[in-house]
Amino acid sequence: MNKRGQTATAYLFLTPFLIVLAVFFLFAFLRTIYYSFTDFDLFHPAKLVGLKPYADVLGDSSFRRALANSLLFAVITTTLQTILSLLMAVALNRKIRGLSFFRAAWYMPSITSSVVITLIFLWLFQQQGVVNYLVTQLRSVWPLLLTFLGVLVAAQAVQVLWERARKLPVGALDPALLAISALVAVAVTWGLSASGTVTAHQVVETAPQAGQINPFQYQYFADKWLSIGGVQIISVPLLVIIFMNTFTTIPTLMLFFLAGLQNIPTALYEATQIDGATPFQQLMNVTVPMLRPVSFYVITVGFIGTLQMFDQVAVIGNAAPQDTLITLAYYVYTNTFKAGVAPVGMASAAAIILAVITLLLVTVQRRFISPDAV
Repeated sequence: MNKRGQTATAYLFLTPFLIVLAVFFLFAFLRTIYYSFTDFDLFHPAKLVGLKPYADVLGDSSFRRALANSLLFAVITTTLQTILSLLMAVALNRKIRGLSFFRAAWYMPSITSSVVITLIFLWLFQQQGVVNYLVTQLRSVWPLLLTFLGVLVAAQAVQVLWERARKLPVGALDPALLAISALVAVAVTWGLSASGTVTAHQVVETAPQAGQINPFQYQYFADKWLSIGGVQIISVPLLVIIFMNTFTTIPTLMLFFLAGLQNIPTALYEATQIDGATPFQQLMNVTVPMLRPVSFYVITVGFIGTLQMFDQVAVIGNAAPQDTLITLAYYVYTNTFKAGVAPVGMASAAAIILAVITLLLVTVQRRFISPDAV
């Protein structure tokens, strides 16, 4: 078969995909651009109104809040998931027993439905949910924990100073001495607890007395914000979504870094070990530079995915005030399917702005992280 015949065969196999791409992506994108200059509302013919939809969108306080939420969510989540997935990949790239099990276990959150994960997190972060229960229990045993840690540090310090006085080269966190210190700390804490010298706090529902505490009942999905100088920066509900999204996306991104780690020559690590490099120096001077192409891909995918975050906000719905969680994607959805006369023109303008922001962010990070550099 000649070259022309091979090309025709390739296009023949690509035809179904190209048709889907043209109908559901290219055509839809072009129609969105057209609607962004109209007053279309799903029920009346569209009329061109110029830049008015863009002006209306930029003047809408909900859009500005959605824009701020989306940018904060994208930057924070992408940063966290990139760093943590890299560290997890490095940890799981070592030859340890049961490695396949740990890799599969860490990957499980990524194959679970995001709707199910969101519902689980809603349950965990309820006012009387599991998270508040664990915090209550931690506050209850806090005196015992402080006693244990204090004795542990003191016992470790005494042992290290004693061994160094004997001219023995021991580190501050020597594993053998640390094990002895832990046993001493457990014994002392148990003795103080049994004698009643140090006891756990009692959890009560009434007004607490000495040695008593009330249950921790923080409202994570209330209208609460982290503010700087009186300016609301980021809401507590959005922080919960950031934590949830990071938890579910790390495993997938970890696989990309794992694949990249397999291609790094072991000779580079052996050479740095001969030069006396620490594990952290190997990570920063060998692993990170050699993974620049993978990092570019991971950050790009992260920005695109986080800027388009929608399902978690939609599932939470009225469980939290809308302004605390609204994102650009959810703003487009609510304006497109708003009860009554829906301002589709405004929604289309917001969608185009979201696309432009995504393109700009990817372009900017490409200048700082070249995918071809190694």
